[in-house]
Amino acid sequence: MNPEKPHLTVQDRIMAVDALRGFDMFWIVGGGELVRSAIRLFVNPIPAPIEHQFQHVSWEGFAAWDLIMPLFLFIAGTSMPLAYARRIERGQTRWDLYRHMVRRVLILWVLGMIAQGHLLSFNPAKFHFYSNTLQAIASGYLIATIIILNVGVLGQAISIIVLLAVFWAAMVFVPVPGYGAGLLTPEGNLAMYVDTVILGRFRDGTPYTWILSSLTFGATVLLGVMSGHILRADRSPRTKALWLLCAGIAGVVLGRLTGIWFPIIKHIWTSSMVLYAAGWSFLLLALFYWVIDVLQYRRWAFGFVVIGMNAIIAYFAGEMFSAGGIEEYVFGEEAAQKIPVPAALCIAAIVFGLFWLALYLMYRKKIFVRI
Repeated sequence: MNPEKPHLTVQDRIMAVDALRGFDMFWIVGGGELVRSAIRLFVNPIPAPIEHQFQHVSWEGFAAWDLIMPLFLFIAGTSMPLAYARRIERGQTRWDLYRHMVRRVLILWVLGMIAQGHLLSFNPAKFHFYSNTLQAIASGYLIATIIILNVGVLGQAISIIVLLAVFWAAMVFVPVPGYGAGLLTPEGNLAMYVDTVILGRFRDGTPYTWILSSLTFGATVLLGVMSGHILRADRSPRTKALWLLCAGIAGVVLGRLTGIWFPIIKHIWTSSMVLYAAGWSFLLLALFYWVIDVLQYRRWAFGFVVIGMNAIIAYFAGEMFSAGGIEEYVFGEEAAQKIPVPAALCIAAIVFGLFWLALYLMYRKKIFVRI
């Protein structure tokens, strides 16, 4: 991609992208608890296979809830070719785009430290430097921007392969002191060792890894960039939906196959997890694009669009409040566990409704927090 000479005319804003971003945020701004409470009206307790999809897996494997973070990074990548094309048509140069990149990375990084790094506690003992989804987006965005501003689409595709391969090779062949090479346990993997050495006491203390995993964060964002190129392509909407569908199937299959040798582990963002999660992200984007932008069934998606247009605000709301947390705060932890299902559903509906109403008022007043 040459930022000085865009090869396509910028399309109008693609509603499916905003709706899918909102769908992703829906689950963390109260939607997850709302859906679980609704299910419990009919079957309580929720059957284990269904309940499993609402939880992060402890280490190896993948559940629907694990897709929330990779999908957020993927959609950030989807928006990049579209956003850069608009900026280029407004006359911005390569260096303008680099300045924007630096600004965005810094803001995302600070917001990440506020959200989960305890920056505003002003207590060095609690501070975590690199520990948040927003910072993962910042790292992936930094890598993806440098690549797409310097190589074409083919080079970007090759870069994805290189990033995934380098991460795999490092994790498998580089020995970790005291553990050896190729160990993928929470304590003995190379990515955790790198975080422990570099971040020291500023590490977040979870099994998630960040510094070395930035390579695969970049691959996830770049896979989203590929979907953005598909959406910008000079092809019919039906053809673009088909391409997204094929990419999704390929991602899921490749993720499963490579997972045989390099397991799907979201905590360290393994290469197989990147492919598998991107596959599902492509499939969801294909579905949303087909229904919303091809078949033109749009009304049902408006609620998601309202959330997606202010995804950063939605993300912070999800980090700060939850129906379960409010129940425990008001009634106490023990009493909250005994709240009748209909009451829990009402509380979840009220919490989510208030979140959505606040976002809707921002939407009506055209207040959009973008970085």
